[in-house]
Amino acid sequence: MTYTATMRRDTTPSLQLIENEQATVQIQGAWLTDLLVEPGLMQTINASLLATQNRPELIWDLRQLSALDHIGAQLLWLSWGKRFPQNLLVNEHHQTLFNRLAEVQTIPLITPPKPIVPPFGRLGRLSLNFALHVIGIIELLGQLVLDLGRFLRHPTRGPWKEISANIYRTGFQALAITALVGLLIGVVLSYLSGQQLRNYGGDLFIVNLLGISIIRELGPMLAAILIAGRSGSAITAQLGVMKVTEELDAMRVMGIPIGFRLIMPKVVALAITMPLIVIWTDVMALIGGAISAQFILDMSPGFFLHKLPDVVSLGNYWIGLGKGVVFGMLIAIIACHYGLRIKPNTESLGQGTTSSVVVSITSVIIADAFFAVLFRNVAY
Repeated sequence: MTYTATMRRDTTPSLQLIENEQATVQIQGAWLTDLLVEPGLMQTINASLLATQNRPELIWDLRQLSALDHIGAQLLWLSWGKRFPQNLLVNEHHQTLFNRLAEVQTIPLITPPKPIVPPFGRLGRLSLNFALHVIGIIELLGQLVLDLGRFLRHPTRGPWKEISANIYRTGFQALAITALVGLLIGVVLSYLSGQQLRNYGGDLFIVNLLGISIIRELGPMLAAILIAGRSGSAITAQLGVMKVTEELDAMRVMGIPIGFRLIMPKVVALAITMPLIVIWTDVMALIGGAISAQFILDMSPGFFLHKLPDVVSLGNYWIGLGKGVVFGMLIAIIACHYGLRIKPNTESLGQGTTSSVVVSITSVIIADAFFAVLFRNVAY
């Protein structure tokens, strides 16, 4: 900041355009930051500077400036288009500020070099990220086994309230959506299959088709996908919010085991509710299929239910229930894993919830393929 010997800080900065034979712009007052911020003053000065643009013949007279700092000089420099005007009258001690602005303009900006990414760098990062997820899930499984052992040794000290609350949220509150989807899937599958079977005279085989496909495959898969999108995302979001609000840290400080009070109840609850939801979805899908078969093939629901135990073996029924248990535990573990990995920001919360649902559904489909290979010798 540069001041003159006779500087007066109460001098209001002003700009005056004098139109005569030689048009002159007179700059007066103290062009200091604390004076330029006066209400309405900056708007007036900007309007006056705008009127002087595109007029290279103007004479800029800055000799009557009582004071000038860097902000005031920058304001004039920008109005000149970052170069000295053709006709400039300025005191020597003020000229130094403009010379400094001109020098700074010539300094090239340092552009950071682009990082060199090796050809397999992205593949390496993905592999490392996958390995970290696998290690995290293995650690979570190990802690879950220890918590289950503690729960079996001292069942009276177990988190029964947490298990009951999770059964209610993941089971009872999901009955409506699973019933609706199961009913519609049964209607659609029965309608499409009945059209083809009627052409070949195989009306009776619609019971075989619906019974096997729904009880062994579609029922557990539909229930698992719905629970992964509904309850899995809720579990991830709940744990993520608790981490963002530092509730998990508070629980650790108070000595409350997170795995025993948060993770294990959710896994146990989904392991209990998923088989029940699978049964519920199977029943609603078969009801929808029976209703559709009555309208398409004129097959009574009584005959449909009478024929069903003869074409669907008990082994297929237990396979479907076993899938429900495995799918429920898989969804809960993955949801808890991603919930505990969420960072304390909202963007990470959204990404973690999305990843949890996607990975859960993908894992359920992979597990279903594994079940198909493992029980391929079980008679249909």
